[in-house]
Amino acid sequence: MAQQPTLRLNDGSDIPQLGFGFWQAPADIAAEACANALKAGYRHLDTAMIYGNEAGVGEGVKASGVAREEIYVTTKLWNPDQGFESALAAMDKSLDLLGMDYVDLYLIHWPAPHLDKYVDSWKALIRLKEEGKAKAIGVSNFTAEHLDRIIGETGVAPALNQIELHPLFQQRDMRAIDEARTVATQSWSPLGQGGALLSDPTILALAKKHGKTAAQVIIRWHLDSGLIVIPKSVTPSRIVENFDVFDFSLDADDMAAVAALDSADGRIGPDPATAAF
Repeated sequence: MAQQPTLRLNDGSDIPQLGFGFWQAPADIAAEACANALKAGYRHLDTAMIYGNEAGVGEGVKASGVAREEIYVTTKLWNPDQGFESALAAMDKSLDLLGMDYVDLYLIHWPAPHLDKYVDSWKALIRLKEEGKAKAIGVSNFTAEHLDRIIGETGVAPALNQIELHPLFQQRDMRAIDEARTVATQSWSPLGQGGALLSDPTILALAKKHGKTAAQVIIRWHLDSGLIVIPKSVTPSRIVENFDVFDFSLDADDMAAVAALDSADGRIGPDPATAAF
């Protein structure tokens, strides 16, 4: 099994740099996908309340035979559950579905500025960490404004900010904002969507150069960029393929070629500043 790298977060904890994402993984096959991912070598699992598959992830962990303490589990607070007391209750529900006593990382899924509850939610996450229900706490889809507000009002910086990030939308400014605040950046939708990146001529040329697939090159780009990355697949062969990225790296010319793919209009998902759901 390949030895995968970890990154040190600002709270002193370590996170496996490559994880397995469960977004859009159907609930009825999440357990099998989880078990397959752990068998392939993944030790970092990323789910969320809104994904509807926390129970399947928990079942997969139990069926895998891998000790719980060897697995890094992330889940997230969904928007309707924002607020102090409701966030505490939502964590208990997630732990119940997962069949676990704690998660390694708990995130506020979206700032949802239209609700204006993310500061109270952050205060709840601080409490959850103090209680040991979350080993680390962070956010997802936060902008500089959202980060500065929760840090300013609590004095606690998130360990991590999970944002949309892929070669067509590289988020250099947001990555710099995170870094300036000692917040690690994690990439969601790291392979993009719709297959455009997987058929991009630049990516395919790099895949040919390294004897790898397009997906492997993109995942390697995230790793070599110092990002935490969570590709998702429910296909067993792809699960294995996406983990087989530790026997090569991209050189400076490769990285420059990928950098040139960045686009100001490359965003696929909602804009966190205006998202209201």
